[in-house]
Amino acid sequence: MTTRRDFLALGGMATAALGGRLTAQAVPVKPARLKAGDTISLINPAGATYNGVDLDIVRETFEALDLKVKVGAHVLDRYGYLAGRDEDRAADVNAMFADRDVRGIVCIRGGWGCARIIPRLDYDLIRRNPKVLLGYSDITALHSAIHARTGLVTFHGPVGISQWNAFNVGWLRRVLFDGEAVTFENDKSFDKDDTLVQRQNRIRTLTPGVARGRLLGGNLTVLTAIVGSSYLPDFSKCVLFLEDVEEAPYRIDRMLTQLKLAGILAKASAVVFGNCTDCEPGSGFGSLTVEDALVEHVKPLGVPAWHGAQIGHIDQQFTLPYGAEVEVDAAKGTIRMIEPAVG
Repeated sequence: MTTRRDFLALGGMATAALGGRLTAQAVPVKPARLKAGDTISLINPAGATYNGVDLDIVRETFEALDLKVKVGAHVLDRYGYLAGRDEDRAADVNAMFADRDVRGIVCIRGGWGCARIIPRLDYDLIRRNPKVLLGYSDITALHSAIHARTGLVTFHGPVGISQWNAFNVGWLRRVLFDGEAVTFENDKSFDKDDTLVQRQNRIRTLTPGVARGRLLGGNLTVLTAIVGSSYLPDFSKCVLFLEDVEEAPYRIDRMLTQLKLAGILAKASAVVFGNCTDCEPGSGFGSLTVEDALVEHVKPLGVPAWHGAQIGHIDQQFTLPYGAEVEVDAAKGTIRMIEPAVG
């Protein structure tokens, strides 16, 4: 139960955060790289996990990576569609950043709920204890708020219940364990005995060119939901990456319009749109496509831009360093890290 003292302390923390957003010129804070034998924690800051089998599979997955696993106290809590009450989900985030034995934090799933807890996070604590934070989709709210308040580089990549195939494990190891400054590029392999040309993981260049900037963005729906709050990073000269799932094209159009009206699109030095899974037009007359919306909103910016990057709600996705400096080539569809994202 939240006491009056707890409430006042929370209010003071949130007030301290206001106006505390770091500028684009601030030096990013890198977490330590992961290594075999390290302890990672599993938390559930958003949607509920409905059975213990999923938790068992996630735990075994990271144990197979030679990591020890600690489970947050409220991982299996339920409050409607949320993984417990806001104060408890936030408490798990704060507790795992405070735990000196934990070197990395993995979000079990997305869903909805992270935006509800970002005012409850202890950003001073997080700044003092930088560590790997991994997840995507609704975890965009955590990436955004934590990077904005602390400068910590976090990682937009698979959640615990994602498919941990060779592609996903490979990028995770290279970025978080080996500390490589990698170049992300879509998988171009295909069975030439089965098809004459590549059909999967293709990109479409909207505007060719090369640009550099801090890699910021995430899930379009979640990002637009916190526009106007104090929990967005400084998008000045950023490489803006976006993805979404199961959204009608008119909703993608509307959310891109919101980013435009908020001045965020105009600040980007480049735009990378990943996958918009199950976002095809319906049967309604005259529907635009997602590509139509991108052409209308992104192409006029005149900055390097493409869509189709392996980012989003797909089986194979990159582990991207949120807040790190990168260089992109829109004609090639590549994202090159300037330096390692872990220390």
